[in-house]
Amino acid sequence: MLTLLSPAKKMNMTPTKTGVPITKPRLLNDTHELAIVAKTQTAEDLKRLMHISDNLATMNFERFQSFNLDNRSSTAKPASLAFDGDVYWGLEAESLSKKTLSYAQDHLRILSGLYGVLRPMDAIQPYRLEMGTKMATKRGKSLYEFWGAGIADQLNKDLANHSDTTVVNLASNEYFKAVDSKALGRTVIAAKFLNLKDGKARSLMYYAKHARGSMARWIMENRVDRAEGLKDFDADGYSLDAKASTGSELVFSRPQPPKKG
Repeated sequence: MLTLLSPAKKMNMTPTKTGVPITKPRLLNDTHELAIVAKTQTAEDLKRLMHISDNLATMNFERFQSFNLDNRSSTAKPASLAFDGDVYWGLEAESLSKKTLSYAQDHLRILSGLYGVLRPMDAIQPYRLEMGTKMATKRGKSLYEFWGAGIADQLNKDLANHSDTTVVNLASNEYFKAVDSKALGRTVIAAKFLNLKDGKARSLMYYAKHARGSMARWIMENRVDRAEGLKDFDADGYSLDAKASTGSELVFSRPQPPKKG
């Protein structure tokens, strides 16, 4: 079984030590091809393509200009530790044990606009290239066209030795759209996280993102390798809402926590 996450827009490239071997991303030829195109973009191009501020556009222009096409940069860092956002605050990869990180290496995948599919310990350079970006390449007018069936093909290779080939989709719609469902041909189970307040169940983006990371962490720590086991998820006060769940989407709910401060 494989669990999928989206990357985060922010990155923390401060060096860390895990004791687990750092690995190379598997789709570096594709990354190389994309990075060459990205290097031709001006800061203004990046601002327009990704709808970001002048400061972010300048920062990412400088990142791509410095991007090492051989992926041998001294600033590279394992993906699960480099991404810094709500999902990754829930995952807390830095506090996972060596054994759990090693398990995650075979059971957790991060989708990426630049790298396609990443394992937790795959070393990446700082970048921002969202999957929905319409950056034209020889393969098409968008990153979706660029990746085509490539991401699904890699996931299938990763699932080859798994007894349960279910894909647990904890990624956003923007990123999971990059996984060609026909090429994948696997059972996919998504999760929805609701917070209950004043008798109403609401899906709140911040809590939902954090819960995706928490569920991924729970799956790795508990070595959940069968789809049926996903129903037992209980981190952060969530529990299964069996009535609201379906075969393709599990719904978890909890009382909405009070605002901090």
